[in-house]
Amino acid sequence: MCASTRFLWPIALLLWQAGVARADLMLFPTRIVFDKQRAAQVELMNQGKTPETYRIHLVNRRMGPDGEFIAIDTPGPGEQFADELLRYSPRQVTIPPGGSQIVRILLRKPDGLPDGEYRSHLQFDRVADASGASSVEDVARQDGKDVGVVIQALVGASIPVIVRQGDTQATLRLADLGLHPATAAAPGGVLSLQLQRDGNRSVYGDLQATFTTQAGVSFDVAKAGGVAVYVPNAARRVQLPLQLPATAQGRALPAGVLKVSFRERPEAGGKLLAEASLVLP
Repeated sequence: MCASTRFLWPIALLLWQAGVARADLMLFPTRIVFDKQRAAQVELMNQGKTPETYRIHLVNRRMGPDGEFIAIDTPGPGEQFADELLRYSPRQVTIPPGGSQIVRILLRKPDGLPDGEYRSHLQFDRVADASGASSVEDVARQDGKDVGVVIQALVGASIPVIVRQGDTQATLRLADLGLHPATAAAPGGVLSLQLQRDGNRSVYGDLQATFTTQAGVSFDVAKAGGVAVYVPNAARRVQLPLQLPATAQGRALPAGVLKVSFRERPEAGGKLLAEASLVLP
């Protein structure tokens, strides 16, 4: 690596970080499920101070064992994509500062579509601005130098779009509950568990952990909202940092019962889908 290249890397890193900080896209809703309806819409909101352009397209992703997403092209066993069932408009939008844009999505089911759940993700990719201060030529002209470095992070976002056809159902079980010691990142310790799903549809909801002392005093110690296990995954591992009272930080929980529940989101009715307990001696 030449000396000039070594000099440019720190500048590039700083500019990349600045690009990330300027990402101000907000989406509503953050998840779309086609059950009986045939149309939906997503609102994009630009919370930044400059106009932003986003290119929109459908992508297919698989959920990993820890909830991460992996881009894929070919479905695996039990995996069904929704991209061929969906139409959306527009394909690209430019949103002024403080403004918003609606993207409309239409569902077209072919005759004889097999029962089950189909899923793809609607991706919103930020398009780089090659004008004004973002132009290498302009930077060089302003600085009076022959070399300019301009890097813009193409920050984007995506939301799952799910199509349910016919009879779809799922059950959930919470298993392998365990407590792990406190660390610098999690001074209250960590609760680990596994979400075990069965059926032909995904599960989506909120996790909550409540601790009850032997004296009968209860308090919440962990929460996680919007947790999903997508088809065809049979399980997902989850780790929740415990949020303990300040007086208990760095110490293990006393004797009592740690109860973990998984419920549908409040807007879906808040139904209890699974529950499990861990007795602490």
